Amino acid sequence: MTKILVVGGAGYIGSHMADLLVKKSYQTTVLDNLSTGYRDSVLDAEFVLGDLSNTVFLNDLFQRYSFDAVMHFSSFIQVGESVIHPAKYYQNNVVNTLNLLNAMVLHDVKRFIFSSSAAVYGNPRYTPIDEKHPCEPINPYGKSKWMVEQILEDYEKAYGLHSVSLRYFNAAGADPEGRLGERHNPETHLIPLLLQTASGRREVFNLYGTDYETKDGTCIRDYIHVCDLVQAHLLALQYLKDKQQSAAFNLGNGEGFSVREVIDVAEQVVGKKLPIKTTARRLGDAAVLVADSSRAKRDLKWKPKYSDLKTIIQHAWLWEQQCSA
Repeated sequence: MTKILVVGGAGYIGSHMADLLVKKSYQTTVLDNLSTGYRDSVLDAEFVLGDLSNTVFLNDLFQRYSFDAVMHFSSFIQVGESVIHPAKYYQNNVVNTLNLLNAMVLHDVKRFIFSSSAAVYGNPRYTPIDEKHPCEPINPYGKSKWMVEQILEDYEKAYGLHSVSLRYFNAAGADPEGRLGERHNPETHLIPLLLQTASGRREVFNLYGTDYETKDGTCIRDYIHVCDLVQAHLLALQYLKDKQQSAAFNLGNGEGFSVREVIDVAEQVVGKKLPIKTTARRLGDAAVLVADSSRAKRDLKWKPKYSDLKTIIQHAWLWEQQCSA
């Protein structure tokens, strides 16, 4: 497998993936419509501007290239927005992905890596969450991811399209060399929001809820470095080549950190206290979300390199300093 299509490769995780593939000597093509991605995030891979809604374009692309595998990073990801605008999420995350899968089937491309989410589980019945946990998503974003996973199951049976669905917990951090990082607009993730507050791009950090049944009253989440995340995708490619069968894996640190703990470490990294505003809980926020990633470590031989929270925040801070300069 040498020719890889990275869909959504101008976004946060996709750009780190394309960069790793190029470093590993894969022929890498990035497809992105730049609705949320950035052209300058595609460092050395070939870039193609296009949209998954255009089936004529997609078929032409697959006709011109003989891709060995496709990696998908082009979903919309804001939970709150998905509740307000579910049509947007079902159109892009489900219908457009279906267009991509149909082009793959038509052109006999049999390997697919899907960027899924811990949101497929919904409110956890137990924690840490393993892959046997029931999938009961509670918002359109999570439902859209679960729908695609079910479609992939049917496409394997009918068309022999093998896939690995990687269920992320909280992606964080940035390229250790400071070349790539998180650039969501609007930003909704904890660590970049804290660091934007530290750099002065944001006046105050809003802490949502201090009355959860946790050790310090704030939510506990599982943070995984983006470089460890994309390394797992590379291992998933090898898994598909070796096993010729589909699977789903959790990707997380296996360790939970509370919001207050993340704030404390961020303040250590930036060297100052941050302005924090305590406010009410957000609707739908679970108290604890932590992954059991033992299956990925066993079956993919995945060994996270940057599991230390301070390292994750240091890399993100290096990137934020460049963005705010």
